[in-house]
Amino acid sequence: MLNTAITPFKSKLNAPLTKRNIAVLQINLGKRCNLACTHCHVEAGPKRTEELSPEICEQLIELIHRLPQIQIVDLTGGAPEMNYGFKPLVEAARVTGKQVIVRSNLTIYFENGFGDLPEYFAQNHVRVVASLPCYLADNVDRMRGNGVFDSSIKALQWLNQLGYGKERNLILDLVYNPQLPTSEKFSLAPEQTNLQQDYKMFLQEHFDIVFNNLFTITNVPVGRTKMYLERKKLYAGYLQFLESHFNHNTVEHLMCRDELSIDYLGNIYDCDFNQMMNLPAKAHNGETLTVAKLLEAGSLDLINEVQTAAYCYGCTAGSGSSCGGALV
Repeated sequence: MLNTAITPFKSKLNAPLTKRNIAVLQINLGKRCNLACTHCHVEAGPKRTEELSPEICEQLIELIHRLPQIQIVDLTGGAPEMNYGFKPLVEAARVTGKQVIVRSNLTIYFENGFGDLPEYFAQNHVRVVASLPCYLADNVDRMRGNGVFDSSIKALQWLNQLGYGKERNLILDLVYNPQLPTSEKFSLAPEQTNLQQDYKMFLQEHFDIVFNNLFTITNVPVGRTKMYLERKKLYAGYLQFLESHFNHNTVEHLMCRDELSIDYLGNIYDCDFNQMMNLPAKAHNGETLTVAKLLEAGSLDLINEVQTAAYCYGCTAGSGSSCGGALV
C-alpha cells in the first residue's frame, strides 16, 4: 500500500532503458565477508558461506579469455578476496590485458591468511576501490563496526607505501556513502568534487594518506539498507525523496547500460542491485541468462533492455550514483 505514490521508474523515462555493448563484467564472488556493515545491500557477513564454485569460476575464466570486448573485470562480494576464485579471476583478466578492480573493505588485509593481498594487488596492477564512508572515525565505526576506521587507515598507509595513489598503474579510489537516515530529513551525498577535496586534505594532514579519486554513492534501498528503512518506517518516504530528486541527465550514464552483473551461481543481471533483489536480466527472447548461455552464444550482447524497479531512483537522484561515483 505504501508504495502507491511511487511512479514506476519505467514511466519516468522518455524511452526504454536500452543496453549498450557490454564492456564491464562485475562479478560477485560470494557473501563471505569479515565485516557485517549496517548498510550492506549484499547482506554479507562472517556467517555467510555462499561463494563461487570451481565450475562457474572456470566458465568465467573462459569468458574473459574468449571475449576481447571486456575492458574491465570488477570483483566484488562480500569481501571478494575471501571467496573462491578471486586470484584465478584476477590473473585471467591481467593476462588478457583487462583492467581489474577489487572492491575492498581494507580490513581484510589484517585477517589470517590475507596479509599478502596489498603486495599481490601491486604486482598485478589491481585497481583498489576501497570503502571509507567518512573520514571521521566515529561515523565509520558506527556503520562498519568498532575499530574498522583504524584498520582502514593502516591499510591505506600500507597501500601508499607500495606506491598506490602515487604511481600511474597503482590506482587507489575511496568510496563515500551517507549515514543511514534516522528521520524523514533525507539527504543525498554531497557534491563529489568538493567532498573529494575535503577527504584529501583531512587524510593527508592527519595520516599522510594520498589517493586518486573519491566516489560518492547513494544508499540504494536494497538489502540491509531496505531492512533498516522498513524497521524505521522510512522506506516509502525515502523512495519518494529519491523520486523527487530524479535527474534525467543521469540516465545516459547509468552503469547498468554497459555492464553485466554476475552472481556466484553464474546468473546474469543488469546490475548488482537487481542481483540482490533477484530481478534477472532478460535476453532478446525473454529468457534469463547464465554464464554458460553467454559462452554458448559467444556473445555478451544478448540483452536489449535493462530491467528496472523503484530503487533505480537511487542511481538517478541528484548527481546520480554508480560504482564509479556521481554520474553528472
